[in-house]
Amino acid sequence: MIVKIFREPPIDNNNYLIIDEKTKEAALVDCSSVDTEIAKTIKDIGAELKYILLTHGHFDHVAGIRPTNAKIVMHNADLNELKKANQYLPMFGIPDITIPNVDIYVNDGDIIKLGETEIKVIHTPGHTPGGVCYYADGKLFSGDTIFRESVGRCDLEGGDFDQIVESIENKIFTLPDDTEIYPGHGKTTDVKWEREHNQFL
Repeated sequence: MIVKIFREPPIDNNNYLIIDEKTKEAALVDCSSVDTEIAKTIKDIGAELKYILLTHGHFDHVAGIRPTNAKIVMHNADLNELKKANQYLPMFGIPDITIPNVDIYVNDGDIIKLGETEIKVIHTPGHTPGGVCYYADGKLFSGDTIFRESVGRCDLEGGDFDQIVESIENKIFTLPDDTEIYPGHGKTTDVKWEREHNQFL
C-alpha cells in the first residue's frame, strides 16, 4: 500500500492518499481543500479514486469535496457536523461548499475493500460522536482522535473527553506497538510511543 501525505489549508490538515499497489485503486482520507497536486498524483500514478474516507464531519476535513465519482464514506453519527460545515468556512475566508451526500455509512468493524487492500473501520467517538479511524497494512489513519503526544479537542459540540480516552485505550492501544499513526494534524507517530508519552492518557 502506497501512502502520500498532503498538508492542506485551512488549518494544516493532513490528507492521505492511499493506493493499492497491485490494482492502483485509491482512497483519499479526508478532503480539506481542492488540491491540484492530489489530482496530479492520482493521474501520474495511473490510479482510480474510489473513495473519500471521512474520519469525521468537521468543516476542515470536508471543505475540498466537490462532485466526484468517488464514494464518500462516513459514520452516520457525524451527519450533523457535516451539515454545519458552512457555518465555519467563512471564518477562514473559504467559500461555502455544497454539502456532499454520503454514499456509504460505516460502523465499527466494517471492512472497505480497496483492490487487494482491506481497510478496517474503527469507531472512535470522543472528538465527535461519529469519529472513526481507518486501519490498513499496519497503518492507522486517526483523524482528530489522537495526535502525536496529544488528543483531539473535546470542548466542541458533541465532544466528550472520557469517551475519547476510552476510544484510544480500548481501540487504538490494543493495536500492535509498531502500528504507525497518521493523524489529522501534525506529525506521524506510533502506538508504542503514544502509550508511553501521551500526557493525556
